[in-house]
Amino acid sequence: MLRPPVAKRVPKERVHHGDVFVDEYEWLRDKESPDTLAYLEAENEYTRERTAHLAPLRETLFEEIRSRTKETDLSVPVRIRGHWYYSRTKEGKQYGTSCRRPVTDPDQWLPPTDGDEGPVEGEEVLLDVNELAEGHEFFSLGASSVSPDGTLLAFSTDTTGDERFLLQVKDLTTGELLPDQVPGTSYGATWSLDGKHLFYTTHDDAWRNDKIWRHRLGTDPSEDVVVHHETDERFWVSVGRTRSNRFIVVASGSKTTTEYLLLDADDPTGKPRVVAPRRPGVEYSVEHAVIGGEDVLLVLHNDGAENFELAVAPVDATSHEQWQPLLPHDPAVRLEDVDAFATHLVVSQRSDGLTQLRLLRLGDDGIASDELVEMEHPLYTVGPAGNPEFDQPVLRFAHTTMATPPAVHQLDLRTGERTVLKQTPVLGDFDPSRYEQHRAWATADDGTRVPMSIVVPAGAPRDGSMPFLLYGYGAYETSIDPYFTISRLSLLDRGMGFAIAHVRGGGELGRRWYDEGKMLHKRNTFTDFIACARHLAADGWTAPDRLVAEGGSAGGLLMGAVANLAPEAFVGIVADVPFVDALTTILDPSLPLTVGEWEEWGNPLEDPEVYAYMKSYTPYENVEAKRYPAILAETSLHDTRVFYVEPAKWVARLRATAENGDDVLLKTEMAAGHGGVSGRYNAWRDRAFSYAWVLDRVGLA
Repeated sequence: MLRPPVAKRVPKERVHHGDVFVDEYEWLRDKESPDTLAYLEAENEYTRERTAHLAPLRETLFEEIRSRTKETDLSVPVRIRGHWYYSRTKEGKQYGTSCRRPVTDPDQWLPPTDGDEGPVEGEEVLLDVNELAEGHEFFSLGASSVSPDGTLLAFSTDTTGDERFLLQVKDLTTGELLPDQVPGTSYGATWSLDGKHLFYTTHDDAWRNDKIWRHRLGTDPSEDVVVHHETDERFWVSVGRTRSNRFIVVASGSKTTTEYLLLDADDPTGKPRVVAPRRPGVEYSVEHAVIGGEDVLLVLHNDGAENFELAVAPVDATSHEQWQPLLPHDPAVRLEDVDAFATHLVVSQRSDGLTQLRLLRLGDDGIASDELVEMEHPLYTVGPAGNPEFDQPVLRFAHTTMATPPAVHQLDLRTGERTVLKQTPVLGDFDPSRYEQHRAWATADDGTRVPMSIVVPAGAPRDGSMPFLLYGYGAYETSIDPYFTISRLSLLDRGMGFAIAHVRGGGELGRRWYDEGKMLHKRNTFTDFIACARHLAADGWTAPDRLVAEGGSAGGLLMGAVANLAPEAFVGIVADVPFVDALTTILDPSLPLTVGEWEEWGNPLEDPEVYAYMKSYTPYENVEAKRYPAILAETSLHDTRVFYVEPAKWVARLRATAENGDDVLLKTEMAAGHGGVSGRYNAWRDRAFSYAWVLDRVGLA
C-alpha cells in the first residue's frame, strides 16, 4: 500500500483581534508552485491506490447508470416565436445538440412528439456542443440566446472551468460566426428587441459581476458601452428581458438587499431608471404585467413582510411608496417568484416545507380566480418549466418525487386538460413501487423540529441494519427539495437508504428558517444535521456504523463541521468542493466573493465576535487529535468559488493530526471547475467513483 503523502509545514501567523493562529499549510494556495501541484498529484495517486480495489465496482456502477439512461433522447420542445426549440443527446456523445423546427400550426401548443431517435424534416441544428468541445478536457456553455427575429444566436463558452466565457454570435441563416467576440464575460446574454444590441455582464478582480455592457453588432468590443456599473462590493449585477418584451431589466443585489432598473426594450441605448432605490434589508424583484387592461409592475418584496408579499406598482414607479398589496403577506407561506402572462399569473411558493404553484387567472377587472395546482404525491417538488411566451394559453411545470423521475406537465388553461408531455425515461426493470418515501422530523438541541425527506427500498427494515446516505446543504436560503436521480438507484437497489436533511440555513420552511442558520446562528445548521443523523439511528432506519454523510460547497463546510462535532455519528463523509477553510477566506477581501459573503457569515475582519464565532466552527481550525470518520474530499483545480486550497489544507491537517489520518482521501480534478468534470459520461464516472467509496464504507462493495 502506497504511503500517504505528508505535506510540508511552513508556519505562517495570522493575527486578528489579538488572536494568533499558526497556519502551516497556507503555502498550498500558490496554484502555480511546482510544490503545490506535486502535492495534489501525490494525493491523487494515493487516492487511486487506496481505491484501486473498487475499480470493478466503479465500472459496474457506471454501466448501471448508463444502462438505465436513454442515451439517444430528445428534450421536451419549447415554443418560442414560431419555432419549437429542444436539445438532442446521442449515444456515445458527451454533450447535447441544440435544435429547432418551425411551428406548423399556430394554434397548436402541444409539442411534436416525433424525432426521439434522430433528425426530422425541417430540423435546424443551432449548436453541436460536441463539436465545440472537441479537443478540450473541459467545456461549458454560459449563454445560448436566439435573437427576437430568430436569425442570430449569441452563445458563450468556457474551456477551463473558471467560469469566464468567450461570447460569440452565430448567423443562423449562413451558419457562420460573426466577427463579434467578447472574452471574459459571465453567464448569459440578452438581446435588444431590434436584434442589433447584446447586453452582457463581466466580473471584477474579485470575480463579482459588477458591470452590464451593451455591444452593438458589427463594432469592435473595445467600443462597448457600460450600461450599469455596481461599485458596492457587496452587490452583483445581472441583466435580462421581461417575458412581455416590454423592458430590459438590470438587477443589482447583495445577500440582503436588491435594486432593479428598467430600460424600455425598444430603446436599447436609453438610460435605465431605478424602480425603487435600495434600502438595507429590503429585497424585491420586478415583473411586467397587464392587469385589467393596465400596464403594471409586479413587485415581490419583503418590506415589512418576512416571507414576502406580492404588490403592484405603476409601470413608471420610482419609489417603494407606490407599491400596493396584491397578495398580502402570509407568515405561513413563503412567496418565492412570480411569472406574468397575458391571461394569468403564476406564483411559486412553499408551505409546510413543500413547493407549490399558485395560479391567478386574470379577468377584465383584475384577478378572477386564485387556486393551487394540485399534486398527487404527499412528498414532491414542483416548479415552472419552459414558459417563455407572454401570450401562451398553457402552463408547463415539472414535478418529481424521491421515487419517481421528473415529468413535464402541461395544463391547458382554456380547457383544464392536463397532459404529461414527458417523464424522464428509466430503462431496464425500474418500477417506482419498489421504493417508498417518508417525511420524518428530527428534534434539534434547541427543540426545533427539522424535516427530512427519505427514500428507501419498499419494505425496508426498521431494525438499524440498513446502510444510509444523509445529504445536507443549509446555506444561502437554498432549498434542497425532494429529487430523483438515476444514479441513486444503484444505492437503493443494494439495500441502502437515502435522506435529505432540510437543515436551517436553507429556505425550506421560509425566511426565518434561513435566518436561523446564518451569521451568529450558523451552528444551528451543523447541530440540525447531527440531530437528523441521530434521529435516523434512533428511529431504526440505520446505525452510526453504516451512516455516510455527504454535502458540497457550503454543504462541504457542513461536512467538515459535523466531522469535528460528532465524528462518532458517521462511518464516512463525502465532502464535495468543500468550503472548509471559511475563516481564512472571509478574512481576505481581496479573494473572490469574500465581501459579498459578509452578509451571510458576518465580517470577522471588523467584528471580533464574528471572528471568534467563526473560528469556533470552521473545520480547518478545529481539527483535533481524535478518530474521524473516513473522509473523501473532492475538489477542482480551477474552481473560482471554493478554491482547491481549502480541501487541500484541510486534508493535510487531518492527515497530520487525526488518529486515522490515513483514512482521509483527496481527489483533485486538474481540468474542472466548481461543478466538477464536464460531459455526461465523465460525470457518471465521477458519481460512480464516490458511490463506490460510499458502498465500501458501509460494507456493500
